[in-house]
Amino acid sequence: MPTVMNRPTGATSAELTSFLRELHFERGSAAQTAAALRALIDAGLDRLPLPGSGATLERWRMLAAVAAFDLALVKLFEGHTDALAILAELDGQNSDKGNAWGVWAAEPPTARLGATAAEGDSIALHGTKAWCSGAAFVTHALVTAWNERDEPILAAVDLRQPGVRVTDEGWVAVGMNACASVDVHFDNASAVRIGAPRAYLQRPGFWQGGGGIAACWFGAASAIGEFVRRDAARRADPHKLAHLGAIDAALTSAASLLRESAARIDREPHADAMPVALRARLVVERAALSVVEHAGRALGAAPLCRDAHFARLMADLPVFIRQSHAERDQAALAERIVNEERGPWEL
Repeated sequence: MPTVMNRPTGATSAELTSFLRELHFERGSAAQTAAALRALIDAGLDRLPLPGSGATLERWRMLAAVAAFDLALVKLFEGHTDALAILAELDGQNSDKGNAWGVWAAEPPTARLGATAAEGDSIALHGTKAWCSGAAFVTHALVTAWNERDEPILAAVDLRQPGVRVTDEGWVAVGMNACASVDVHFDNASAVRIGAPRAYLQRPGFWQGGGGIAACWFGAASAIGEFVRRDAARRADPHKLAHLGAIDAALTSAASLLRESAARIDREPHADAMPVALRARLVVERAALSVVEHAGRALGAAPLCRDAHFARLMADLPVFIRQSHAERDQAALAERIVNEERGPWEL
């Protein structure tokens, strides 16, 4: 059962980067991705600073470091560390060390979980959950569901029970395939409600965590940019240098906004971080897509065909970025600023 913890932190970005540098890893393998997540957990490198705790930038640096190493791994790592933060925020609790968590909150129209009340905070889950990253590997998950009053709730479920069936359905994309984001069926599975109805979406950490996704995108884009920088240092030509200049401009501006956003979240940890997170995500999304385009044109087909790390990043990042809601996010951000007394663009 969960045990009370004040703050799941202890690891640093330097320790994490050093660990990844020595990790034997086969990219594109779901089994290797699961083993790498387990290695990070066992080493205690999953204990990141909580969002809004005063070290949000360090948290984002750690997510970016894992993303630069492998995007499928960071998809699982971000979900696991997000779950630890959610548990700490809503319950003042955290998972027992050794548990591997997912956060499954996607709700397409054809896949929505129902929740039936049992004794106390216990509930029974029934239905299908889509896009469950790492479902075959994690031990527990936080899942969104709907109770008898049609209220959204969050539940913690141990996946090692007969009422949970992990399928091999729901994912055919080549990009991010090592996440194994499949459908999971729940048949009166035992779970525990976490927080009050609607608390998951209303808590400050929801959008603070959303900013962490932008850090993942940024980490991968930075790794792609580094391939171009190293190649240009060996064999420079005017066109390649022009692409590198465009990459530098995109990544530098995105990094500046991420640092500013993290600092603002730490200054105002209880404020609504929606505009901060949306702005960061939109800027990083645009920067990352620009990096992908310029890197492909700068380096040509050779590294796409012969370098496993580069090829995997280039295949995975466009898929991962579609976790953004594109123009819907742009419109949502505009709605937050359109009626402000002054625009947010002053120096």
